[in-house]
Amino acid sequence: MRTPSLLPAFGKLGVKPAVAIAAAPTLSKSTVALRMRKVLSVHGGLALKLSVLVWTILILAAAFFMSKA
Repeated sequence: MRTPSLLPAFGKLGVKPAVAIAAAPTLSKSTVALRMRKVLSVHGGLALKLSVLVWTILILAAAFFMSKA
């Protein structure tokens, strides 16, 4: 009977390598995300209306330029 190899075919299953976690300043994405969340909670309705207005203007401008070409 053939004995299996000591080296696993697909690596050690269930064993993850150790990952070093370095402490980073918290002024990165989380702070920006919190500020954006605050701004959107206060001015969310206005932001939605402005984004719909800008989207509509862009679509109309694209249709206008395509019809002229």
